[in-house]
Amino acid sequence: MAWTVRDIPDLKGRTAVVTGANSGLGYVTARELARRGAQVVLACRSRERGRAALERLRGEVPEGRVELRLLDLADLSSVRAFATQWRGERLDLLVNNAGLMAVPRGRTEDGFETQFGVNHLGHFALTGLLLRPLLAAPAPRVVTVSSIAHLAANVDLSDPHADRRYLRWVAYARSKSANLMFTHELARRARDTALVAVAAHPGWAATELQAKGPRMAGSAVQERAAHALNRLVGSAPEAGAAPLLHAATAPDVAPDAYLGPRAAARGRAGRTWRAPWTRNDAMTARLWHVSEELTRVSYDFAPPSAL
Repeated sequence: MAWTVRDIPDLKGRTAVVTGANSGLGYVTARELARRGAQVVLACRSRERGRAALERLRGEVPEGRVELRLLDLADLSSVRAFATQWRGERLDLLVNNAGLMAVPRGRTEDGFETQFGVNHLGHFALTGLLLRPLLAAPAPRVVTVSSIAHLAANVDLSDPHADRRYLRWVAYARSKSANLMFTHELARRARDTALVAVAAHPGWAATELQAKGPRMAGSAVQERAAHALNRLVGSAPEAGAAPLLHAATAPDVAPDAYLGPRAAARGRAGRTWRAPWTRNDAMTARLWHVSEELTRVSYDFAPPSAL
């Protein structure tokens, strides 16, 4: 029988962080985790939008234990500030969901190409900085959200910031390949711990993600086209979030699994196909090394009790 959201187990006593939880897939994921009893932190860039999401969630799940903490993945100082709040706190689940899709050329506060910087490097740094509390949990899990678009391009480590040429859809595909490569390498490096690193994709979920790039580029025509495509082929955010929730909560999910709609764009959640380069040990190790150098975040997998 196929997995559904009704299969989410009781999560009382567990604490989860969901990045980009103010809308779309992140909001639905946070809401359903809270509905099953988890204490959920909404990690959002905008205080205003985060507060609106928090109030909405409290209205939908009155018994939920939820809070808002600010996090800007385009600024490593914000990532570090967020992580420092976790000293002594429990953390069982990290859902690396926030992201940008096909936006115009730009740079993060640290000089990274925007999509690579936010979608991959910000989450790489966040996970590494939260690794100690994660490893202290009895059954920790890291879920990173990729996309079927990753199939369009591998990461170019000779030009990670697209200095030679910037194509917004190629840059997006590369960042989504990086998400899967990160998951593979994290699973490899965490194999002697209890940490389970997995990835998921939503298929084509009708959220504001598709329209944000055209809006930032000032193209009203492309923005209207994005909304039209969402109405034509997109699934509801609840359906898009199902693979994320499956990856986050199902007890039988194996390390380095990749879950998504069985029909690629939409449908019930299950194991899905991924590009072979996302499981190439040499390539994922190179990406890991470059990510450590760029973010200046190193991972320590020693058990907390050994410190």
